Amino acid sequence: MPVVLLIVMGALAGVIATRLMRMNTDLPTAMVIGVLGAVVGGLGFRFLMASAGWAGAFVLALLGSLALLWLYQVWQGRR
Repeated sequence: MPVVLLIVMGALAGVIATRLMRMNTDLPTAMVIGVLGAVVGGLGFRFLMASAGWAGAFVLALLGSLALLWLYQVWQGRR
């Protein structure tokens, strides 16, 4: 069950992150980036997620998505 919640929160965080960064991506791309961002945020801040609960997990998923989107924009700019 925690994996399903991670995927759902990551997808939601990805959609919100793409809107915050004013990126025009399709919904599946935003969701994949969000899930990957949630994984990155979860791995990087595992201790904080455990102590902050689900709200903290969502914030970290959002931050991870924003970081991944920033890297994606940097990578796209170099092409």
